[in-house]
Amino acid sequence: MFETILYEERNHIAWVTLNRPDKLNAFTMQMNHELLNAFKQISKNDNVRAVVLTGEGRAFCSGQDLGDVNHDMDLGDVLRKGYNPMIQQMANLEKPIIGAINGVAAGAGFSLALACDFRIASENASFLEAFIHVGLIPDSGNLFYLPRLVGHAKALELAVLGEKVKADKALELGLVTKLFPAATWEDEVERFAEKLSSMPTKAIGLIKRYLYQSWDTELHEMLEKEAYAQKIAGQSEDHQEGLKAFMEKRKPVFKGN
Repeated sequence: MFETILYEERNHIAWVTLNRPDKLNAFTMQMNHELLNAFKQISKNDNVRAVVLTGEGRAFCSGQDLGDVNHDMDLGDVLRKGYNPMIQQMANLEKPIIGAINGVAAGAGFSLALACDFRIASENASFLEAFIHVGLIPDSGNLFYLPRLVGHAKALELAVLGEKVKADKALELGLVTKLFPAATWEDEVERFAEKLSSMPTKAIGLIKRYLYQSWDTELHEMLEKEAYAQKIAGQSEDHQEGLKAFMEKRKPVFKGN
């Protein structure tokens, strides 16, 4: 089904791997569309309760493959037709997306990492705002997500100076959730993903949806949105299981319903 990515489902987790290791998983328009379609597929699959997005080989994603772009093209249209729908689909997916950053995440690869709900990094990972080095601005949601993670001043510094951020510094800045040694990387990613896939998926989706909306919502509106979402969560099977497990003094077994 896919040529530039690998797709696998196991234990309620969708494993999506950028698969152009010879090009450090650089983006092509085909990869944009394949990722978009993969996330659409995941959104319709109730068996999938968490997503791991990573890269094959030694890179997460080195950004746009410049050889795939006609330099006479309107770059705004490249974004509107390729990157923007992909990033929006990730935001709309009401399941947790884990960016497993195994190596360099540069340019649009950095943006892709930022669009994930969680970023766990190998000690070999690094982040780079490469856009400035070719006279462009960060795109694909980068200027939306970055200041929300690190603050306005640090976001401006990273975007304008374009200096590489190593994994330990990324953890310090709040760019990543957890940092793991390369030796135990694969086991740690699987363990983290399995934890999220065993949680109440519907509640996670509602949290994700309304956190996004909260940035442009006044308090009285947010209180009503929370009440609406809580009604939905309160009617879920997972909520009933959580109550039952609490009363029976056992660990709940959530099924994502």
